[in-house]
Amino acid sequence: MASKGVRIIRRTTKVSAVKRMLAGENASSLSRELKVHRGLLYRWKGEYESKREAAFRRNPGRPPKDSPRAEWVRQEATGDLAAAKQRIADLERKVGQQQVELDFFRQALRQVGAARR
Repeated sequence: MASKGVRIIRRTTKVSAVKRMLAGENASSLSRELKVHRGLLYRWKGEYESKREAAFRRNPGRPPKDSPRAEWVRQEATGDLAAAKQRIADLERKVGQQQVELDFFRQALRQVGAARR
């Protein structure tokens, strides 16, 4: 589902626009016709020139396990997990210290109360 104000442009439209640009058509007039920013046309052109027929193809779903993106996601998740475990350990240590302090002050309060009697 597209967000408000976002238009989905088909692959065939993108390829057609790029081919028209490569044929010499003015990018400004083409951008007005398609109602897209001129810079977007140049981005499409760059992608088409670098990937040719593979340009603008969507590859939905999880990346293959051996892809560089999957490795990056895995490293990010591992780093986040390690940071979360460290944070948990720090917080548990702090809770333990506070418990020791509470026990100390409870005992001191009992002794002060017993000394007053």
